[in-house]
Amino acid sequence: MSFDVQEIRAQFPILSRTVHNKPLVYLDNAATTQKPQVVIDALVNYYSYSNSNVHRGAHQLADEATRQYEAARDTVADFIQAADRCEVIWTSGTTESINIVAHGLAILLNESDQVLVTEMEHHANLVTWQQACKASGAKLVVAPIDDNGELIIDQYLSLINENTRLAALPHASNALGSLNPIKLLTTQLKKRSNNKALMLIDGAQGIAHSSVNVAEIGCDFYVFSSHKLYGPTGLGVLWGKQALLKDWPVWQTGGEMISEVSYQDATWNTLPYRLEAGTPNIAGAIAFGAAVNWFTKLDVKALLAHEEKVFSYATAQAEAFNGLTIIGQASHKVPVLSFIMDRGHPADIGFILDRQGVAIRTGHHCAQPLMERLNVPGTARASFAMYNTCEEVDILFSSLEKVKQMLA
Repeated sequence: MSFDVQEIRAQFPILSRTVHNKPLVYLDNAATTQKPQVVIDALVNYYSYSNSNVHRGAHQLADEATRQYEAARDTVADFIQAADRCEVIWTSGTTESINIVAHGLAILLNESDQVLVTEMEHHANLVTWQQACKASGAKLVVAPIDDNGELIIDQYLSLINENTRLAALPHASNALGSLNPIKLLTTQLKKRSNNKALMLIDGAQGIAHSSVNVAEIGCDFYVFSSHKLYGPTGLGVLWGKQALLKDWPVWQTGGEMISEVSYQDATWNTLPYRLEAGTPNIAGAIAFGAAVNWFTKLDVKALLAHEEKVFSYATAQAEAFNGLTIIGQASHKVPVLSFIMDRGHPADIGFILDRQGVAIRTGHHCAQPLMERLNVPGTARASFAMYNTCEEVDILFSSLEKVKQMLA
């Protein structure tokens, strides 16, 4: 197999539109990826022909919806090489997935426990643990990064001890692109804590840019969002080891997650349903199954090589661009280019680029403490996906020349 970027682009309807009378150059993929037609069709087909609640109905539509919904769970379980399909829990996104784990852990933590995070966390993987520690009396420990935005491995490892109950770590930084050695860190966490500590990997930025094998990584939880992997918004995955999740404190109560109910008490369903209260995002799950099926049929090695080619081209242009400073220069990165310019606040840069049809993200990227650590108010961030091209990189930097002229 090979990778033809124009053939891929043709499968994404939105990439053919214009913005401000300019061809759309979409470089905000770390926020959300665009959707191929096959995913859009899966949503439309479900609502057009199989719309029904799952698991409960005694009619054909309910049976069709349930089969498609559970088939999507199988698809995701295979994709991340989970040991059992019941380990895949549907959530609303990465944020809810982290909150489910943190809610349960806050009940289990005590004042002698520690939770280890890093200076590069997204707020979802920082504030959630911060609040769990406040509720339980546990201590939040923050591992440092260097000026390149790279985790200082030796210092990270030195913070692990027998009181470390959980480490929460991004697979890759959403704000800087820094890619962490998650297998190494998981192995060392287990060793240095005498297997007392759990590892949660925030995979929101890693899932689309690397092959994820949860068994090989050795982590206890891996969480990610559908919309970062060409699927719909409003759906996420909490993967956790069955031995942990089968007794994990329930997150929400209501329909589907129960086994037996009386006016005095209730008992909980088995996995995965004990952590999936209420009517789920059925259409989202089915469409995400279509997205994963579509993605896995591609030559993933070739598409990742294409992403690296485009990102390397963009990085070289950024390094040569007078008045531009790259923020985050880790040795291993996913295709995220964060930068500031001598002239112009990031918000001004984003506004002017938008008028040229170029979509990027600006601000603190839900990582305010990280921006403070790097002593910047925020950055402009161009993030790349499989459908981006070197020609689009040229448009980005010609547009940045206009930013310089306008803000002179």
